[in-house]
Amino acid sequence: MSISADDRLGNSARGPLPARLSASLRRWQGTSASRFIGAALLIAVLMFLSVYPLSMLLYGSLHSTPPGMAGTFSLDGYQDVLSRQSVVALFNTISIAFAKTIPSLVIAVLLAWILARTDTPFRGTLEVLVTLPFFVPPILTAMAWGMLGNPQVGLLNQLYQWLTGSASAPINVYSYGGVVWHMMQYSVPFLFLLIVDAFRAMDPSLEEAARMCGASRLRTFRTVTLQLTLPALTSAAILSFIRGIENFESPLFFGSPAGIHVITTEIYDSINQRSPPQYQYATATSLVIMALLCLIVLLQWKLLRGRSFTTISGKGYSPGVMRLGRWRWVTFSFCMLFFVVTVVLPIGQLLIGSFFKFFGFYEWDMLTLEHYQAVFASGEFWRGFGNTMLLGLVGASATMVLGGIVAYTSVRTKWRGRLLIGAMAWLPWMMPGIVLGVGFLWGFALLPHAVPIYGTIWALLLAYISLGTPLSVRVMSSAYAQLSFDLEECSRVHGASWLQTMWRIMIALAWPSFAVGWVLVFFGIMRELSASVLLYSVGSEVLSVVLLKLWVNGNAEQVSVIGLLMMLLVVLFRWVQLSFVKKRISAL
Repeated sequence: MSISADDRLGNSARGPLPARLSASLRRWQGTSASRFIGAALLIAVLMFLSVYPLSMLLYGSLHSTPPGMAGTFSLDGYQDVLSRQSVVALFNTISIAFAKTIPSLVIAVLLAWILARTDTPFRGTLEVLVTLPFFVPPILTAMAWGMLGNPQVGLLNQLYQWLTGSASAPINVYSYGGVVWHMMQYSVPFLFLLIVDAFRAMDPSLEEAARMCGASRLRTFRTVTLQLTLPALTSAAILSFIRGIENFESPLFFGSPAGIHVITTEIYDSINQRSPPQYQYATATSLVIMALLCLIVLLQWKLLRGRSFTTISGKGYSPGVMRLGRWRWVTFSFCMLFFVVTVVLPIGQLLIGSFFKFFGFYEWDMLTLEHYQAVFASGEFWRGFGNTMLLGLVGASATMVLGGIVAYTSVRTKWRGRLLIGAMAWLPWMMPGIVLGVGFLWGFALLPHAVPIYGTIWALLLAYISLGTPLSVRVMSSAYAQLSFDLEECSRVHGASWLQTMWRIMIALAWPSFAVGWVLVFFGIMRELSASVLLYSVGSEVLSVVLLKLWVNGNAEQVSVIGLLMMLLVVLFRWVQLSFVKKRISAL
């Protein structure tokens, strides 16, 4: 066998074969060791953020004393769960979640059909306006509707009395209807975001075939359009139902004053409104609600298992747009009406309430700026604002980095433990904020004194990261799934290291999704109340907690001022998010 001059030159340049094999072995061993250490650290972080609070829920449900105190183990908490009060709260939770899901789904389907399949004017602008309520913190609209629909001094009731001369108040938000109404304001845009793409992706030839066979527009819509979007509709409806069970703000503001209790407010009241606090009962109730959510998810899997729905084929087509003629202004008005009722009215109430001396007394001589002065001079407001911005910036960044690593492991590798990592990352999705707060409350209290997290701002940060991880994993998984594996292989063949490949290829191509996810997680942190109200301490208050304390103390006017400032932040970050989306679409 002969050896060419090029081979001899290559061997002399690279060194003897045994030396090269030894160097390659050391690099392989170093890479394997680094991957093993990295995977172990990732699993440890996810276990602390998801498995640890879940295990603490089980521990707390069996422990007879508050967190951090010596006690005995018993089943008293589960016995209390079987009480009549708990059964009524569970019934209220399920019935309210069901009552808001059905009408919300109907309205969301109608809005999705209007904006995706008709020639309604200004559809792009209307879509932004229709989805805006989803990004507004629920605590803001809850307080605004508490002022709009108050049966004594609510602005809408005063307007009705002025127009009709009647002394009656037709609107009372402190009722079952008020709870359902406020939950629907977030459920409709949430459902719309989940199902609108299913309407856009549908092949119009399927509907045309039904029309050619003699089916009316209504029958075509019912037997073809809705049937083909059934997977999206079913998944969206179940997710909306789950969000209804997890909801905290609506029952707290409109249900509790009327004596209407649900599971989330029952957990909150048992810790914050009873003396002594019933931690064992609250923790046992938290496990019950988690079991209920697991059953719902299993039901979803069973409903969709084995069913096939094809709405996108390999044949090229453009989504069909129905021409409505003069009716297109009716659909335009319907979309604008939804925006006015869910955004303009509550924000308008906050604006009006911030300039009058007393809530409910709207006279010209009552105009004042003293509420703005009081808010800007409040140390608690500035502390809450600073904590919110700090936790939002750090929390959103850390959450997206963690979600990016988990998504890369799950989508781009063949490591056997990726399924475990993915499952742990998604576990917090099954835990409402109030439940996760209870789990971390126990978990932080039982940590060694050398780990001072309990009662600090870091407790809130870890809870926010845990709650936001499923969303960040979802966003980054979709981004990584669109990138070809050839890009990484080509980079590695040309001598780039794994870090260079990640920075120059993967991150460079996925950064628009990272930015969009970052804004969404920031929104989630800014609007989070249920976990915050259990984990905050003096000095670590966030804006949502400051708002709740002001509302409880009767300072509705200062609530209006802070609410307007938070709305400015919502509009700013929503604009940033939409700007990134447009850039991403134009780059494709």
